[in-house]
Order: sequence, then structure tokens, then C-alpha cells
Amino acid sequence: MEKILMTQAGFDKLDTELKHLKTVERPAIIRAISEAREHGDLSENAEYHSAKEKQSFIEGRVKELEGAISLADVIDTAKLSGSVKFGARVELVDEDTDEEKAYQIVGEYEADIEKGLLNIKSPLARALIGKDEGDSVEVRTPGGEKAYEILKIIYK
Repeated sequence: MEKILMTQAGFDKLDTELKHLKTVERPAIIRAISEAREHGDLSENAEYHSAKEKQSFIEGRVKELEGAISLADVIDTAKLSGSVKFGARVELVDEDTDEEKAYQIVGEYEADIEKGLLNIKSPLARALIGKDEGDSVEVRTPGGEKAYEILKIIYK
């Protein structure tokens, strides 16, 4: 199996979610199913079917998280330097609008564009990898071609 790159923060977030599902959500749904069974006829018991559906979701998520954690390759970004690599925080300026943006390049399980966490498999991240401060990159996006200049690369 292929290793899954993660930052320490991303790994910790997945591990915390897994522990919460196993220690809080799973026992709660087992209680809910038990209570719903006590109400009688299961074929017409909406509470029972809803609880079983939620249980299925929880178990699926637990398996997904366990798989990701078992394949995790946690990268210590504080030990990195130089050109853009996994874990880098990159400050960019849009060459057309002069709008500045900052992203950290992270693994797919921790990516959240709203929080500035850019999936390493995204077109922008792929274009940035290997580049240095002052370099320009062009990226094909759904909205068309975009050009960015790398202002700063930070590892912490």
C-alpha cells in the first residue's frame, strides 16, 4: 500500500476524530439501537432504522480513519527548508489581481481550502512543488489560466 503523507497536525486531527468515534459516538449509537429495539416492531421503527444508518456511517468512518492512520507517513515540516515541498506554507500573489493568498501544502485527508490547507494532489500544489521564492507559476483552473508569484516559503 502507498503511504499517505500527513503533517503532525493532520495526523493528530484524524487520531482525535477516531478516538471520539470509538469512545463517544459508537457507545451512544449502541445505546440508541438498544432503546429503539425495546419499542417493538423493527420493520416500522424509524428510530431503529435511523440509528442503524448512523451506526453504518460511524463504522465506515472508523475503518477509513484506521486505514489512513495505519498508512500515515508523518512529515516533520520544521526540519524542511528550501524550495516548495510537502508541508510548506506558501504566500502567493495573483499576478492579475495582486490579491495575496497563503496556503499550506498538506495531504488529502487534512486538506481544507477554506482554512488554507491545500491538497498536495491539487493543480496549484503540483505547480508549486519544487519552485522557489520569486518564481512564477501558471495553473489551469476551472475558471481558466491563473498566474501566481511565490512571495514567501515558510516551514514550521
